[in-house]
Amino acid sequence: MEVSPATARYFEELLSGLTVAMDLAAAARSRGLDPTTEVEIPVASDLADRVEALLGYTGIAARIRELEQEMSREEAALRISDDFVARKFGETTPEEILDHAIRASMALLTEGVVAAPTEGIAKVSLGKNDDGTDYLKIYYAGPIRSAGGTAQALSVLVGDYTRRALGIGRYIPRPEEVERYIEEIRQYNSIMSLQYLPSEKELRLIIENCPVCIDGEPTEREEVGGYRNLERVETNTVRGGMALVVAEGLALKAPKILSNVRKMKMDGWDWLEELMSGGASAKSDDDDASAAIRPRDKYLRDLIGGRPVFSYPMRKGGFRLRLGRSRNTGFAAAGLNPATMHILGDFLAVGTQMKIERPGKAAGIVPVDSIQGPTVKLRSGEVRRVDDAAEARRIVGQISEILDTGEILISFGEFMENNHPLMPPCYCEEWWRLEGGSRRPESELEAIEFALEGTPLHPEYT
Repeated sequence: MEVSPATARYFEELLSGLTVAMDLAAAARSRGLDPTTEVEIPVASDLADRVEALLGYTGIAARIRELEQEMSREEAALRISDDFVARKFGETTPEEILDHAIRASMALLTEGVVAAPTEGIAKVSLGKNDDGTDYLKIYYAGPIRSAGGTAQALSVLVGDYTRRALGIGRYIPRPEEVERYIEEIRQYNSIMSLQYLPSEKELRLIIENCPVCIDGEPTEREEVGGYRNLERVETNTVRGGMALVVAEGLALKAPKILSNVRKMKMDGWDWLEELMSGGASAKSDDDDASAAIRPRDKYLRDLIGGRPVFSYPMRKGGFRLRLGRSRNTGFAAAGLNPATMHILGDFLAVGTQMKIERPGKAAGIVPVDSIQGPTVKLRSGEVRRVDDAAEARRIVGQISEILDTGEILISFGEFMENNHPLMPPCYCEEWWRLEGGSRRPESELEAIEFALEGTPLHPEYT
């Protein structure tokens, strides 16, 4: 990486300061007054080093660096499994290969900074199907929550990818096990409240089709009421890790998993299309895209009383999509005109997380004054669009009706990251310029003159 001399000196000072601090800590530990005589914190220079230091798999850092130069991080998290299958890092048994591959991929996806790879996966083992074939069981524990839904779901995909390479069969659930999953996940939701509780139909679809058995350690005090003492389920206690991976991982992140399945050309995951389309079988990519742009009410489920709803799914008068980004819109963020924030009762402050219909599940709200604000009707009967925050504060008490909540700024990258079909944006100045507009009209009269000359009416005056 090429940096300026000043930046290079800054990094050198950081490293020298770290060395001094580590030497001081080592000297203090050598006195034998602490539980251990060594400093436990490993020093890592990049992500690959962090993964190797966290898991202790010697040699994996160099391989991660090679893979990240050739492919995306998510693809690398899957491909690293091939090296474990080839026993390049000292593994001996199939269980050890599976365990190390899944933990390494999760550490890579979570950037080696959370406890999920080491503590979120309790163990990995093999079980027996009724036809005599083996299947993979991944035991998840409570700390798997820190990994986030995407890494949780992809750990299952990595498990499937690796067990195929090892010639291990898929999980064939018994009917009573499917019912146990449904009851247990619902019970966990009543205890801890999941971000998203899949319907019974969705849960049944996931469990009956997932090629890996998602098991877990008991995490709660409560036990299930029905489907107890099952032969292949080791506990009657509610398993929180399992519930998180099924509900917030596979169910909530189905588009992301499907994207990786297609990249890796893996079969056996076609049921994700059915899950994404709400249970209706998707026959083609076109059918899937058309289903994806229907109204989605997922963000309204489990709505808490007292929380405001600004718009219903794809309803007229709701937020109009403006594709793009501002300097303050980062990852999973959406921009609103400050006037919109005031007129909607100041519920949306800077940084407020708002559940959204698409492309993801939520977005952090930031002000962007270069997009359009809301259109309102005043008690006097006047209709006007408000783009100025000061004006919004001045007239908020005179508003009788909000006709349109204004534009919401979401970047193309959010759609790509969530594997969501790109939605058609609202008619805006960018479209107007593509259709022949030369410059922004300075007045309504000039906008009409442009229109009479053949250019569409500028969106500022529509």
